[in-house]
Amino acid sequence: MRRALGILGCCLLLPPLLPPAARGSPHSLRRHPRPGGGLPGSQAAADTACKNRPLDLVFIIDSSRSVRPEEFEKVKIFLSKMIDTLDVGERATRVAVMNYASTVKVEFPLRTYFDKASMKEAISHIEPLSAGTMTGLAIQTAMDEVFTEEMGTRPATFNIPKVVIVVTDGRPQDQVQDVAASARTAGIEIYAVGVDRADLQSLRIMASEPLDEHVFYVETYGVIEKLTSKFRETFCAANVCALGTHDCEQVCVSNDRSYLCDCYEGYTLNPDKRTCSAVNMCAPDKHECDQICMRNNGSYVCDCYEGYTLNPDKKTCSAMDMCASGRHDCAQVCLSNDGSYSCECYEGYTLNPDKKTCSAVDMCAPGRHDCEQVCVRDDLFYTCDCYQGYTLNPDKKTCSRTEVCAPRTHDCEQVCVSNGGSYTCDCYEGFTLNRDETTCSRAITSSLVTTEESCKCEAIAALQESVTSRLEALSTKYILFLT
Repeated sequence: MRRALGILGCCLLLPPLLPPAARGSPHSLRRHPRPGGGLPGSQAAADTACKNRPLDLVFIIDSSRSVRPEEFEKVKIFLSKMIDTLDVGERATRVAVMNYASTVKVEFPLRTYFDKASMKEAISHIEPLSAGTMTGLAIQTAMDEVFTEEMGTRPATFNIPKVVIVVTDGRPQDQVQDVAASARTAGIEIYAVGVDRADLQSLRIMASEPLDEHVFYVETYGVIEKLTSKFRETFCAANVCALGTHDCEQVCVSNDRSYLCDCYEGYTLNPDKRTCSAVNMCAPDKHECDQICMRNNGSYVCDCYEGYTLNPDKKTCSAMDMCASGRHDCAQVCLSNDGSYSCECYEGYTLNPDKKTCSAVDMCAPGRHDCEQVCVRDDLFYTCDCYQGYTLNPDKKTCSRTEVCAPRTHDCEQVCVSNGGSYTCDCYEGFTLNRDETTCSRAITSSLVTTEESCKCEAIAALQESVTSRLEALSTKYILFLT
């Protein structure tokens, strides 16, 4: 069955714990032997002589329907006693608590509390969620929402171990194997605590290797708090740095029976070899930012100029297409310009003083067109035309005078008289222009003799007839000459 399981009390089954440091994992929790190799005289003495290495520790507790209210209270007592054994603080161990059933609730993240009293007060107010047992969802939520720098997880450069303790009494109702594997790959060390009806195989699937150091089982919630001492031994260290007898301001590095002081990344050790001063990580040659370096609590983050976006490497920048839809406020034309943009207008429009909107241009205003005579606006453009008596040349701009009296270009019946770019009609001798000013009628020649003489003198009448006949003959000859 379980390899090397031991018994605590009447109901507690525990695997023996080996120091994680012996496994060679870079993120393992160290446990050093106490001075003299013996057990302390009392639990109080042990608590004062043993301090754990800083952790980012997340408790994930099952509050499904199978966990009765009085049993859930036992879990809360277990959490409080666990916190009592930890060296809690902003620069020591940070603690978060998650509560899950069919849903997951982050009761408080790593950044919220840095003292034991506040943590224990918050734990006392946790209420069970009831319903299912979505253990995989809870572990995934821990990765996505708790183990982030925004929620209080220290940067990887600080080399602070990330640890999860899962407490459950049932079988997961979702796929936990792949999620747990992803968490372990991400450097999260998982301890699985099973109670009563918990499925041992599920505990082994989710826990870190070696399993006999990471899988715990108790038969009832009544004895779960006895696990506190086993975890305390796991997280305990008994070297000079762990005892707290050093005077290092930031990092104590154990060195056999002595120690050395060191500083967090972004800090440098002062000449006194104990205290640290912040390094300007944004000084030239100290950062890898492509554009902007921003100091951040002894470290730095990169940013980009306006119009650029930070690449996934978190160091280099790429120009944004500032003319993409929704990025600019140009009314008509957006011109991208190396991370910025400028606005222009369509032909026939001019840019307003706000450098964004456009107004239509009067293309026929003086100086804006090249028409010789007449400019005609046509929506946003224009066309050229000519005065009466002129015609537009093939260049569509200049005009030439039209021969208005050329054949078939006028409507005069007899004579066309050119008048600048226009014309008037006239008639041959012996004809008069009609009222339509285009046709002609024969003229009346009775004015050659008086009325009285025409009535009294036949000679004069004969002369008049002779003159009329001669005039008609001359008119006929003239017409024939013209044709």
